Amino acid sequence: MEKIRKQFPILRQYIYANTPVFGPFYDDLLEWRQERDLDVLIHATEMAKKRGHLLDETRATIGEFFNCKRENIALITNFSTGMNFLLEGLNTSSKVLVLEKDYASVNWPFERREFEMHYATIDENVEDTIAQIVEKEGINVLAFAMVHWQNGIKIDLEFIKQLKSKYPELLIIADGTQFMGSQEFSFENSGIDVLATSGYKWLLGGYGNGFMLFSDFAEQCVAVKSIGDNTATVTQEREGTIPFAKYFEPGHLSDHSFGSLQFSLNFLQKIGMSAITTQNTILSEKAMTVLGELNLLEAKVTRRKSHSTIFNIKGDDALFQYLSNNGVLCAKRGNGIRLGFHFYNTTDEIDEISKLIKKR
Repeated sequence: MEKIRKQFPILRQYIYANTPVFGPFYDDLLEWRQERDLDVLIHATEMAKKRGHLLDETRATIGEFFNCKRENIALITNFSTGMNFLLEGLNTSSKVLVLEKDYASVNWPFERREFEMHYATIDENVEDTIAQIVEKEGINVLAFAMVHWQNGIKIDLEFIKQLKSKYPELLIIADGTQFMGSQEFSFENSGIDVLATSGYKWLLGGYGNGFMLFSDFAEQCVAVKSIGDNTATVTQEREGTIPFAKYFEPGHLSDHSFGSLQFSLNFLQKIGMSAITTQNTILSEKAMTVLGELNLLEAKVTRRKSHSTIFNIKGDDALFQYLSNNGVLCAKRGNGIRLGFHFYNTTDEIDEISKLIKKR
């Protein structure tokens, strides 16, 4: 991974533990974006002719990367916009289960509408709680972030698959923004019906891009109301042949933003998602051990069988400022300090963070 690390200028200056906020740019991506800007500068509207082709290529790359049918992929500017488009077409008589204190863009869109809401506590037993509420309350819709934005608890994907098998009429909606790109993932085999994500974190795609993946069942549950010039041709609208996913693309999309996403997907593919998964597993286990020994983690995290690479450690503003002053880029979240590690991080960096905390 040392050769890969050299691609990221930020790593030469800091211990970058802030991927949950933003996936850093790297040399090859910056070069591609600069060349693209130069092409637009020189050729102007001639570049517009290539836009549709690049977007189609991006859609195809997403489908191959995450094992999803190309026609079931929508390109969106960010998770929050896609989520709101989706819920405008969902029957408000649905009984919805979400997680307490989940990411605002997951919970708030439901809470602002007239759904019957139910909540599960996110702790070491969250899967058992979800299963109990689904059965007891006759839940129609389950929505959750695959990895919790604050404490890093990762929902067991095997559990989700089994839940969908037991309740095939349950619409399962997942926010993949803190998950996609962190490990290998096959949408077709996941049991998830709608997976939406922004691309600027673990996928390293920069701002302004994201996507939604749909199961065939999702189309049966949602009557999408969003539409615009980019959704379809006039002929398609007249004949009613518009693909479901295209309703989530009402306006023009930036080929610059989505080209960046495609470039980074290819970059991750060259490294190998198997290698990235292995490295992130090593980092997760290392951080769990080291930070756990310092008694910096909540019990609901340490009691889990497996965890993501996001950790929220006990610490006040003074500790946050101390880490920042010593070259550790992280974020204040909730009552603690959030650290997030990706494949370009090392176990030595985790040890260094531990040493800094011990020295304080």
